[in-house]
Amino acid sequence: MTAMSLNHGSYGVTNTTKNDTKLPPPQWFDQTKGENQRFLGVQLVVSVTFGLSAFLAFCVLRPKWTQLYNARKKHSKSAARLPDLPKSFLSWIPVLYNISREEVLASAGLDAFAFLAFFRYAIKYLSVVLFFALTVILPINYKYTGECVVPGLCGNSTTNGTVNATLPLWTLKDGKDEDDQKFTPYGDFLWTYVVFAWFFTGIALYFLVTETKYIINMRQAYLGTQHTVTDRTIRLSGIPPNLRSEERLKDFIEELGIGKVDSVILCKNWSRLDKLVEDRMNCLRKLEESWAGYLGQSQLRRPDGYQRYVTRDEQDRVETTALLTSQEVEQSRHSMSSRPRPIHTIRYGWFRLKHKKVDGIDYFEEKLRRYNEQIYELRQQNFKSTPLAFVTMESTAACQMAIQAKLDPVPGQFLATPAPPPADVVWRNTYLSRNNRMARAWSIMLVTGFLTIFWAVLLVPPASLINDAVTEKFFPGLNHADADTKHPIATSLIKTTLPTLYFTLLSVGVPYLYDWMSNQQGMTSQSDVELSVVSKNFFFVFFNLFAIFTVFSSVSKFYQFYQKLQEVLRDTSVVIFLAAKSVQQLTPFYTNLIILQGLGLLPFRLLEFGSVALYPVYLLTAKTPRDHAYLAQPPIFQYGFYLPQSMLIFVICVVYSILPAAWLILVFGLIYFIIGAFIYKYQLLYAMEHVQHSTGRIWPMICNRIFLGLIIFHIVMTGLLAASQALTQAVLMGPLVVGTIWFILYFQKTYFPLMYFIALRSISQEPDPVLPEPSESAWDRATDRGRTVDTDPATGVRYMNPNLTQPLEKLWIRKPMLNDHSDQPV
Repeated sequence: MTAMSLNHGSYGVTNTTKNDTKLPPPQWFDQTKGENQRFLGVQLVVSVTFGLSAFLAFCVLRPKWTQLYNARKKHSKSAARLPDLPKSFLSWIPVLYNISREEVLASAGLDAFAFLAFFRYAIKYLSVVLFFALTVILPINYKYTGECVVPGLCGNSTTNGTVNATLPLWTLKDGKDEDDQKFTPYGDFLWTYVVFAWFFTGIALYFLVTETKYIINMRQAYLGTQHTVTDRTIRLSGIPPNLRSEERLKDFIEELGIGKVDSVILCKNWSRLDKLVEDRMNCLRKLEESWAGYLGQSQLRRPDGYQRYVTRDEQDRVETTALLTSQEVEQSRHSMSSRPRPIHTIRYGWFRLKHKKVDGIDYFEEKLRRYNEQIYELRQQNFKSTPLAFVTMESTAACQMAIQAKLDPVPGQFLATPAPPPADVVWRNTYLSRNNRMARAWSIMLVTGFLTIFWAVLLVPPASLINDAVTEKFFPGLNHADADTKHPIATSLIKTTLPTLYFTLLSVGVPYLYDWMSNQQGMTSQSDVELSVVSKNFFFVFFNLFAIFTVFSSVSKFYQFYQKLQEVLRDTSVVIFLAAKSVQQLTPFYTNLIILQGLGLLPFRLLEFGSVALYPVYLLTAKTPRDHAYLAQPPIFQYGFYLPQSMLIFVICVVYSILPAAWLILVFGLIYFIIGAFIYKYQLLYAMEHVQHSTGRIWPMICNRIFLGLIIFHIVMTGLLAASQALTQAVLMGPLVVGTIWFILYFQKTYFPLMYFIALRSISQEPDPVLPEPSESAWDRATDRGRTVDTDPATGVRYMNPNLTQPLEKLWIRKPMLNDHSDQPV
């Protein structure tokens, strides 16, 4: 028969087995005592070793591998204004640190600005909370519970053979049987937790409002002074069949009295053309592979000092310097006649059993010629119109009035939304019907729900390892009294490192699946796809890490009471106690997770380990000049892969901000965000490119996740106080929950619209504050620092399917070298 007893001063359950061997459960202060102290030390040593090794390796390799670690500075036009980082070992750190927020905005855009703003917000909030946790909450715990403020200075106190915990919220009166046990309140100092719950919530909301106002101010100043095609264009959906004409649409918009229309692009069903251009590109690459094999060379050579922030004509001229012209292609046919020509096998007939061999170059050239003829002919045909159009107004103010107004009284008709940049449009999804798009969205949602259950099943084993009872069942030797001495490393690895590493590896691979699913959802812009990836991945890490781990740690406790489950469920207070206990029990796990993420894995992001590991594979498979040119492109920074885990760690810090020994989570959480802000700032500015731009719409998503953390924080504190029979204190948490919900609604109604739209007043005024003017390049002067890049006729950027107007890709063939020994092109 198992029994449950709570001793005075012990916020925890003392487990007894059939042999009456007491196994004290993990408790808050246990994280710095006994075996948990050793576990924490092992995790720190492992994480710091990996993280420091990665950082030192990056400092050594950064000046040598500039094509990888300085890729954005070399290839991106907007990064040209950034200061050059010194090549010495550590002197680049202060230069990066001194880059201002305004310079980040001017170089990397609003998305990077909002992303880094979240890290600044977390650093400010956690600094304040940690200060009060160390100076007020811990001394109060020491005064009323006798626990040490600083672990290890006062020794370990025990009660009846169990390790004493910090928060004796309640005790259980001894009874003849378990049914007679009652909860009794303990300690008036619980008022401290109510006061600080209100105070920390106020601090979180104050910092959030302050940061949001600053972001809105910068966003309005940044976008209000632009007059690009994107700023003047609306995405108009739900167009009825009788108005699916560019002329009639233009008349309809102008009759509304909003303003004059500059141009209208009605989306049509270009799927046949898209498929034909895709097939042509595949044929072109095969032709390039045939030529590269025939000439014996594949790498594209560019002159030294080549930069991408040049005009389009100069860029085309430079890129084709080392490539064969059409006349040189004909000359090579005769001059290299001694080499064997590549052979291509054509399979045909029943089950493609018959085949014949032909000259590969001639075959693909003829096939390419036919594709060209079909594409030119298809471009002249009329396509079926779709209920989606891009309407460009003559002024930004007219565009904003159209977006922020209801254009038609019929529901679902003439819906105006901000248009994404032309390069951001996913044209294959623009001609999907609304029913098709909705069916895709619902299907992806159902698949996401199924995967959530699947991930939960995969997380059962590591979640169970946290509990001593389950660990004893599968690893009997690790729960003995002397297991600490005999198997210290094995015990630490199984109970702490293994669960955190398991979840970390799973959270690295799952985002790629959700990224593919989001791309299949039918969204019309890549920025919407990326925001969907952020949402899906946060749901994954939050539900499976926070919810599932909490539930299964609770279930492992219920395992002890399985035979008397009905009796446990009858006593509501016991159920509340077990739920609260499961949250506290996970403190060692969350502490180890934050240590591993912040000190161990974040520095590895500097190394871009994935790109480095895959580069040899891509290099071996690269056969043509085009393949080698793609290898030189900077890697893409995807917020959906990095932001969700950071938001989850912040939520964990908020939930545990007041609970005893929370200062451990707060300390390592603060370290995580300090390191993360530095690393992500470097990657966004110098190493990685972000193609999709959602104009800062990621910040409202961050705000909603912060609100979620606050609500969970309130619920946990209310449950703990209610379970301790501190009813007055628990009741006073109710107004805090209600007030926070009211503030969330007010915040979303007041601040969110300014994160989606441009205020009309911002359009007519000069930017305030004035954005910085770093050293400018020729590209900056020619394009007004990039603000008029999509209105410059030389760029050719318009709201038009590029397959309809863009020149067809040309053949990339590198010039053969004289005697195959010269390094200069012929």
